[in-house]
Amino acid sequence: MFCRNCGKELSGTPEICNFCNKKAMAGTAFCSNCGAPSTPLTGICSKCGKMVTVGGIGTSAKPKKNVLLLAIFLGYLGVHRFYIGKIGSGIGMLAVLVIGLFMLTSSVTGKFILYFLIAVGVWWLIDIYLVATGKMTDKDKRPVK
Repeated sequence: MFCRNCGKELSGTPEICNFCNKKAMAGTAFCSNCGAPSTPLTGICSKCGKMVTVGGIGTSAKPKKNVLLLAIFLGYLGVHRFYIGKIGSGIGMLAVLVIGLFMLTSSVTGKFILYFLIAVGVWWLIDIYLVATGKMTDKDKRPVK
């Protein structure tokens, strides 16, 4: 096994690299199987042919800039969540918005309508924060960076 940060060969499967003192499998600069240089977008190592980002290791292939723009301008519809592969929560966000808007245009009155719309608004703002700070993950649990 090789450190994904510095490319040095490791004995066993340590969580922290003895050479660079970083989490051995958290980097994206080197293949963990052969130590060859790689990029965050590399899916398969060009030297050994093995998967580089196995089990959620590495970063998302979706650029942070794209996800952030979608979150800011179309986030209340959940479009950014569909884009990063989180289809279920994208549908949930869209459903809460549609229910709130339907109730707003129907004969239903009261505070109940506002709960749906406020929920989407808060969810939207939290998602913008998560994307902007790099804490949002894609469907494979890889950070959007």
